[in-house]
Amino acid sequence: MAKRRSVWQGQVAGGALSALLALGSASAHADQFGIQFGAGVADHDVKKLDLGLVWDPGWQWWHVGGFHFTIVGEGHVAYWHLTERAASQPQIWEFGFTPMFRIIKDTGWIRPFLEAGVGVRLLSHVELTPDRTLSSAFQFADVIGVGAQFGEHQNYQAGLRFQHISNAGIKTPNPGLNFTQVYLQYNF
Repeated sequence: MAKRRSVWQGQVAGGALSALLALGSASAHADQFGIQFGAGVADHDVKKLDLGLVWDPGWQWWHVGGFHFTIVGEGHVAYWHLTERAASQPQIWEFGFTPMFRIIKDTGWIRPFLEAGVGVRLLSHVELTPDRTLSSAFQFADVIGVGAQFGEHQNYQAGLRFQHISNAGIKTPNPGLNFTQVYLQYNF
């Protein structure tokens, strides 16, 4: 009976030690969050202000030549202002989520990156002008960009993005919009 108890206690102690080591390892790669402010312009006199919440789970893979791949999740709320005279709805709200894939430099005070992602968006209104409509409130957002993380603790980020929003032919017409955006981000 004493031998059985010592085997069981050894297994519990080993399990507890394994759990502590796993938690310690996980805390070394703790999630990081950021807040992102962006501004952009699109064809047809559309201006955009964007507020994003960014989640970086700290995943890294394929370390090659001083760079690695990673993924971050971005949630966005954006305000569109249409300045075209014939605008049916001069104010449109956009809500969405995009996973962004990046290849980023491993080390340094400035860490440049390339990024790309495909996300989903929901628009408050679909008619831009009487002769131009996006047809559906549900849209896809294709994004490519360049940028850099910088600072002693990599708390800052800036970038330039090109974003195409369209419904991928779910409903016609499907003219889409092309935005050019700049953004600044602070990571907590």
